[in-house]
Amino acid sequence: MPTAGASAPRIPDRPPVLPPRPPAPPAARVPRRPRRWGGKLRVLLLVVLLAVVGFGVWVDTSLNRVDALPADSAGTGSGTNWLIVGSDSRAGLTSAQEKELATGGDVGQRTDTIMLLHSGSSGPVLVSIPRDSYVPIAGHGRDKLNAAYAFGGAPLLVSTVEAATGLRIDHYAEIGFGGFVGAVDAVGGVEMCVPEAIKDPKAALNIKAGCQELDGATALGYVRTRATAGSDFARVERQRAFLSALVKKATSPATLVNPFRVVPLTSAVTAAITVDQSSHVWNLAGLGLAMRGISSGDGVTTTVPVGSTPTIGGQSVVQWDKNRASALFTALKDDEKPTGRALGP
Repeated sequence: MPTAGASAPRIPDRPPVLPPRPPAPPAARVPRRPRRWGGKLRVLLLVVLLAVVGFGVWVDTSLNRVDALPADSAGTGSGTNWLIVGSDSRAGLTSAQEKELATGGDVGQRTDTIMLLHSGSSGPVLVSIPRDSYVPIAGHGRDKLNAAYAFGGAPLLVSTVEAATGLRIDHYAEIGFGGFVGAVDAVGGVEMCVPEAIKDPKAALNIKAGCQELDGATALGYVRTRATAGSDFARVERQRAFLSALVKKATSPATLVNPFRVVPLTSAVTAAITVDQSSHVWNLAGLGLAMRGISSGDGVTTTVPVGSTPTIGGQSVVQWDKNRASALFTALKDDEKPTGRALGP
């Protein structure tokens, strides 16, 4: 107990109650720098666009051109008609290549392949015209169609086809042996399913039956040979099938996005192809789209209907079936899909 007179113990004062501290003001946010991906993407797209346009201009100016179309066409019709010619020109081939490909010497240039491609509202139609077709040639009487090229080059061939078919030819494209081989090799070869083995020394061809990839030299022999049961009629079928397969591969995404394929292909084609004066790179793009439609099965492939194959003047010729051929060319003139008896041979 505390003693008398002693003071009571001091109770310490409570600390003063302070008012709550106001919250600290939010820290000022530093604005983020805007990402510049949009601008970079626009610049990249512009560069790509300029490269594509520049490449297209280069291709267009590099094309070989010839005055193939007559000033006054004898034909009429709707849609667009291409005359596609594979000539037996050895231009660009060395003597060693001529020997390897068994092309022989250049003894008067003629057309080895003649096709008519029609495109329009009813879809594409690819027609093989036998080179031995016996037709009137202005200034030369009646002769085989491919003789028109030998007599007067592309202009006389075009006017002869127009007179025989009644169709207007809008564009002309020609490629020789060397260009054909180069185009096939540039896409890395073309796969074909060959129904029977073919051995033809005249075409430098020795091929087994079955599906296989053909390089340029083998492909040239394959489309040239007549050493099969169907002779020239089987040959034009092979030519149509191979051309469709070649265009399909050349216009596939795997080729178009691969600069190591598309640049050599374009260089090979522009160096070897000859077109009419009015044809440009966009016209060739339309040709490619039409041929791709053929290869995908959306179009029609046929041969001019044949009536007989007599011997005239000591040479075997092809005479058309007038009624059926007329039906075919009338359908094309009216931009309609040919059917039934209009299909050959």
